[in-house]
Amino acid sequence: MKAIALKETGGIENLILIETKTPQVKPNEVLIKVKAISINPVDGFVRGNKAYHERVINPQPGENVILGWDVSGTVAEIGNDVSDFKIGDDVFGMVNFPGHGKAYAEYVAAPADQLALKPENITYEEAAAATLAALTAWQSLVTYAKIKKGDKILIHAAAGGVGHYAIQIAKHFGAHVIGTGSAAKKDFIIGQGADEFIDYTAEKFEQKVRDADIVLDSIFGDHVVRSLESVKHGGRLISLLTFFTDEALLKRIAEKAVYAHRLGVVSSGEDMKQIAGLLANGTLHSHISASFSFEEIPQAQTLVDAGRTVGKVVITL
Repeated sequence: MKAIALKETGGIENLILIETKTPQVKPNEVLIKVKAISINPVDGFVRGNKAYHERVINPQPGENVILGWDVSGTVAEIGNDVSDFKIGDDVFGMVNFPGHGKAYAEYVAAPADQLALKPENITYEEAAAATLAALTAWQSLVTYAKIKKGDKILIHAAAGGVGHYAIQIAKHFGAHVIGTGSAAKKDFIIGQGADEFIDYTAEKFEQKVRDADIVLDSIFGDHVVRSLESVKHGGRLISLLTFFTDEALLKRIAEKAVYAHRLGVVSSGEDMKQIAGLLANGTLHSHISASFSFEEIPQAQTLVDAGRTVGKVVITL
């Protein structure tokens, strides 16, 4: 089978097309004939950062490193212990994250308990898009922030992959949503269901929002310090990229009695089933801003690396 392997950490020139053996399934796995893949910022982080690469994938000596975790396709083979799926089923999910997902390939072996059936009303591309990014939004808001009807929620980078799913999920739960982005993305963010928009290039969000029940922060560095000022006393702050280790920040969190959590998204078939249900009934949709061929994965990563993507970037096979 064809796969895109990473010969060493670094730039996109280290992504190479190879021929390798089709994976053999373990008893708890299914073999997926891949129809679409999704690209995420983490793909570039793992490709370019040796420490992050080793922490997330931990490849075995001599093993081909194949990036990617988001996949949709058709079940071609099932392991002896699998009962939830059969050959011919269309499935999707985030595979083995954190770990070695090996999704940049024509066939992917995936634990059955990390997958869900693809709704018939969406494409393979829309399904592949709604995996890592949608799971991140779901686990941030539902699992950890405990979102409920009437909550006021501030979502940063609301036009991005995670952001546009987070808006839709928050509205599904009956929250009042404020999204941040550049002026050019206002219409898109409002179109996803946001009630209010803040242009972060022209306004200080922490001066406009001081009473959020939940803030979802996906920005690097001390941005989370500003986000904390937008959370009300006793509110919830979920960070995707910043760890809560700074002593001054921790002191301020304690003073405001804020629940603060740095999310590390994990593969979950149960969560994928929740997302599948929302996709099936039209509550959730994937916005795909660009689609590339399998051989164009390096170009797709370059686009996502730039950090200005609206919605999702996908690969079709």
